[in-house]
Amino acid sequence: KVLADPNFVKTLKDYDKDNVKPSIIERIRKEYTCNPDFAPANAAKASSAAEWACAMDSYDRVAKVVAPKKASLKEAEDAYNIVMVDLKSKQADLKEVMDRLDTLVAQLDRSMKDKIRLENEVELCTEKLDRAEKLISGLGGEKTRWTEAAVNLGVMYENLTGDMLISAGVISYLGAFTMTYRDQVVGKWVGGLETFGIPRSGKFSLMASLGDPVLIRAWTIAGLPNDSFSIDNGIMVSAARRWPLMIDPQTQANKWVKNMEKPHDLRVIKLTDSDYMRTLENAIQFGIPVLLENVGGLNFIRLGDSTIEFSDSFRFYITTSLRNPHYLPETAVKVTLLNFMITLDGLSDQLLGVAVAQERPDLEAQRQEMVVESAENKKRLKEIEDKILHVLSSSQGNILEDASAIQILSEAKVVSNEIQEKETLAEQTQKDIDEARVGYQSAGSYNAILFFCIRDMAGIDPMYQYSLAWFISLFIRSIQGSEKSEVLTERLKIINNHFTFSLYQKYMAGMGWKSSEINICRSLFEKDKLLFAFLLTTRIMLGATTLDAHHYQFLLTGGVGVHERDVEKPPKSDWMPEKVWKKICQVTQLSPGLRCLPSDIAAKLNEWLAVYDAVDPQSCPLPGMYSQALTPFEKVLLISVLRPDKVVPSIQGFVSATLGTRFTEPPLFDLGGSYKESSCTAPLLFVLSTGSDPTAALLTFAQSMGFASKISVISMGQGQGPKAAALIETARKNGSWVLLQNCHLATSWMPSLEKICESIKPDSTDPDFRLWMTSMPSAAFPVSILQNSVKMTNEPPAGLRANLRRSYALEPICSPEFFEGCNKPQPFKALLFGLCFMHAFVQERRKFGPIGWNIPYGFDDGDLRISVRQLQLYINDNEAVPFAALQYAIGECNYGGRVTDDKDRRLLISILQRTYRPDIMTDSPFKLSESGVYFVPPEEGNHASYLDYIATLPVFPFPEAFGLHDNADITKDLQQTNDMLETLALTGGGSGGSGSGGSSGEELVAVMLKEVTFNGATANN
Repeated sequence: KVLADPNFVKTLKDYDKDNVKPSIIERIRKEYTCNPDFAPANAAKASSAAEWACAMDSYDRVAKVVAPKKASLKEAEDAYNIVMVDLKSKQADLKEVMDRLDTLVAQLDRSMKDKIRLENEVELCTEKLDRAEKLISGLGGEKTRWTEAAVNLGVMYENLTGDMLISAGVISYLGAFTMTYRDQVVGKWVGGLETFGIPRSGKFSLMASLGDPVLIRAWTIAGLPNDSFSIDNGIMVSAARRWPLMIDPQTQANKWVKNMEKPHDLRVIKLTDSDYMRTLENAIQFGIPVLLENVGGLNFIRLGDSTIEFSDSFRFYITTSLRNPHYLPETAVKVTLLNFMITLDGLSDQLLGVAVAQERPDLEAQRQEMVVESAENKKRLKEIEDKILHVLSSSQGNILEDASAIQILSEAKVVSNEIQEKETLAEQTQKDIDEARVGYQSAGSYNAILFFCIRDMAGIDPMYQYSLAWFISLFIRSIQGSEKSEVLTERLKIINNHFTFSLYQKYMAGMGWKSSEINICRSLFEKDKLLFAFLLTTRIMLGATTLDAHHYQFLLTGGVGVHERDVEKPPKSDWMPEKVWKKICQVTQLSPGLRCLPSDIAAKLNEWLAVYDAVDPQSCPLPGMYSQALTPFEKVLLISVLRPDKVVPSIQGFVSATLGTRFTEPPLFDLGGSYKESSCTAPLLFVLSTGSDPTAALLTFAQSMGFASKISVISMGQGQGPKAAALIETARKNGSWVLLQNCHLATSWMPSLEKICESIKPDSTDPDFRLWMTSMPSAAFPVSILQNSVKMTNEPPAGLRANLRRSYALEPICSPEFFEGCNKPQPFKALLFGLCFMHAFVQERRKFGPIGWNIPYGFDDGDLRISVRQLQLYINDNEAVPFAALQYAIGECNYGGRVTDDKDRRLLISILQRTYRPDIMTDSPFKLSESGVYFVPPEEGNHASYLDYIATLPVFPFPEAFGLHDNADITKDLQQTNDMLETLALTGGGSGGSGSGGSSGEELVAVMLKEVTFNGATANN
């Protein structure tokens, strides 16, 4: 019934499970749930009611546990709700408080930020004040200098157009010219700019326009001469876009470039090098500087068809040792031609340094150290200044806020101050050193003039080439070899005098000097030895301002440019040509001492006639007070206008009176002395003249030195070059000698010879090796060989006395064994002297032209040597002197073998018969000239006694010594005068003091042109 009830399930679901009677629950548990089979799983299978009963049992069991807890929960929730109400009230109060707190915190944050900001501003302001103080103290001292610099830069900016225009013109066009010419052209350019209103500096200076003082100081340390001409050249080298080709005969530019580019791995090449093209290509690619030396007159090099990557750091320098090179236009436009010839100021400074280094090495070492240190300090100052300016210009905003910039400026200024203090101290020290060096100033300026004397000799003959290095080396040896003195002025006088004579010839043993070199005179022809002595004398006097340059120009030009005074020629003076009287009237314009000359001549006409007609007017006392009142050079001027044929003897007297007689007595030919000065790397060169041949003398010398079998002789000519090169190479290895004869005939091989000489190094050459050469003067002969070789001439000296002295110094006469080896000494020595006189006679007579010989014959030392040996042989082998045999052997064979004209042969036999006759042994003395000035020494003596007698003979022989009339030498002497004066004009007019190319020579030409123009205008009128 219950189960059939349709609401049974609903009843079960709605059953009040929370209020089941305990009795019911007890019964279910006792009767049903305790049964194992009445488990929930089994009950569910049997009936859902059973499963419900199990569930109710479980629920009741749980409900009894949970109900109390629910009651407790309710109580707790009630209490919680009450608390939560209070909590929310408190939280509202807290929120209000927290909101107020947040407001206060926000105010505090704002206040703290304001505080920090104000503190930072205070700190920054303090720092700015500190930085401002540093900036003011650091840069305050620069205000005046920077203000001036700014003003100067403003002026330079305004003048930039004109200055750069002139600078470009100087670099492009004036590099090859002298300083004088540059100044003249620049002056005209400046005038042109003024005409067109182009702004420019008042006085243009390339150094001021483009020069960098720091860079210039570095150049001078590297060897650039410290004069404006050389510094301008250095600026052109650095500023020009075209590679420089430097005319550098004294190798100053060469030395400078090598020192300057040495840190950059400079490569030095020559066109004669086999691999120069490869070296140049590599240098172009890798930016290595290259110096091309000794280009000579060759065209500019090309790199063929090669395409080579070009490095911006590549630098190319070219030098030539030619004094006056000529280049084709296509070469000249590709390079910047620069005249690097040394100047007087530059050389004076160099020689001053050499003198001080030798005399006060401590002072010069200190100076060099100061120069280098000063250059480094100035370089650092410049870098610091650039750094300061860079920081100031690159700083953004307020510089006081840039701590790094202020720090850089402060550190830079500290270093700058330290450097400036050092520089101030260095400048004071340099001033003290310079004051000490001033005492030696004359050693530099005086001896620099001497170098320009020998430099200008190249204008006379191309073989007269001497290097500056040799000159300085000789100067050092002269300082070391001269006498010492504690008195500076006396010491400098000794140095100057010693070096002057050392340069001219040599100091002999017994004169108190150690030096024994034979120098310039050894390499000069006889005609130029007196000229060189005169050039030395006048240049020294011009440098010391003891000689008026106008006097010297008058002598050279014969009065060109000097207007004559209008003085009437005195009566009874027909003996005086009109031309001579005009010259006399001209010379009065030069000197107060000569102003009254026309009137004095008119007052004492006969006395001046005696001087005019004298054989040796240069030695005659002058009428009136002229002998005492005139200077030695004014006497030369007087002789030049009165008796121009006697200018050469008067010049010799002038040199003797000024420098001493030793400057008028050239040394004898000394092959042994020249050999001692040579080395395996320094060749020996015989400069030939017509008829001279030193081969015999060299072979004799080689025999005396033990090289008779170790000397190879080859005559140069077509196809002989390779043979000569092979001989030199062999001789270098085995230490033998090579003689190249007549090198002037192999001009095409000269570059190869130059390369061979440059390749001879001491470490790869036997020390005994010597290269001998002979050559006629030739412009094609390599300058480098001429400058580095020992040059010699072997001509008969001028004058009977010098010729006799030379004959007695030749082999075999100078040999005591030969001179004293004859069994009949008295006739041998008398006939020997007569033979030497005849030898001098036949050579000196050539100077008289056709009056002397119809044909000028080349009598040489070989004729004398064979005749001397025959003389001793004939006397030794015969009881009586065989005069006839001697006359035939000497007159017909030895000397006569050269004579082709019958009149000349008759003259030769006559002079020999006049000498070789029995009277020479009986007459006491035996006269060799009509006047008796020349005679055979009557007493038999030793070799030295004959030299003593020869020293008493006249320097200039009279015509009677040659059997000629006294007037016979007028033509000869006039020709000698003209030759000497014309040759002197080739040396640049005698100034040498300009040092930059002979401005005196240009002035001389200008004067002559002015005179010609004036005379032409006068003639037209």
